[in-house]
Amino acid sequence: MIHPSAIIDPGAEIGKDVTVGPFAFIGPKVAIGDGCVIGAHAVIESHVRMGRGNRISSFASVGAPPQDLKFRGEDTWVDLGNDNIIREFATVNRGTPEEGGGTRLGNNNMVMAYCHIAHDCHIGNRVVMANGATLAGHVSVGDGAVIGGLTAFHQFVRIGTLSMVGGLSGVGKDVAPYVTAVPGRQRKGEGLFGLNKIGLRRSGMPEETIAALKKAYTMIFRSKDTLKDALARVEGELPPLPEVRHLVEFIRSSTRGVLR
Repeated sequence: MIHPSAIIDPGAEIGKDVTVGPFAFIGPKVAIGDGCVIGAHAVIESHVRMGRGNRISSFASVGAPPQDLKFRGEDTWVDLGNDNIIREFATVNRGTPEEGGGTRLGNNNMVMAYCHIAHDCHIGNRVVMANGATLAGHVSVGDGAVIGGLTAFHQFVRIGTLSMVGGLSGVGKDVAPYVTAVPGRQRKGEGLFGLNKIGLRRSGMPEETIAALKKAYTMIFRSKDTLKDALARVEGELPPLPEVRHLVEFIRSSTRGVLR
């Protein structure tokens, strides 16, 4: 159902069983997949490719130009997968040419009210961003990560798979996979508080894998070894499980440094 007050560009592609609410705006170079719901007053500005089953709530903005002074109106995009929820007043900006021109979200993500996803961010699947969380440009978020409310992330930061970042945090370094971080309210160090055990169990991860990750966490983040030596110990002493390898490779590939 498309409300008669909605404004839709003639070139926009609208799939089957799409609902468009009152006073919504859908601009040029937009493709909306089957079964999507575009709420009242929502704006899908331009250059958006959207899969099926997405819900864009009232007053949300998807596809506005990047907030980048170097941007000159190039064809850059927002790509949404399937079954994402973008709540009220959230903003998802287009990419910039220097990074291939894409801001991307996978499937089954929940972006709560007043969140901001800046240009060239890459978000995986099943990510939860609580109210007011803000990603600067070029931030990447791994599958199953949970981001607390009123958090802010520096550009180019990476947020690891199945990690959890507590609310009211300011994050300027990478957050390793599988950990709980609250860098805005740390008691010591930079704000790690152990593994995200609840999230790991909810994901169906076996207990033996969680036990191995717990040992890896202790070696990397709670020993006095250098980071290089700690990673070597993990590789030499723990079973070569995919999750352990992923943790080690994530830390080794960090360019901004990792919260410890």
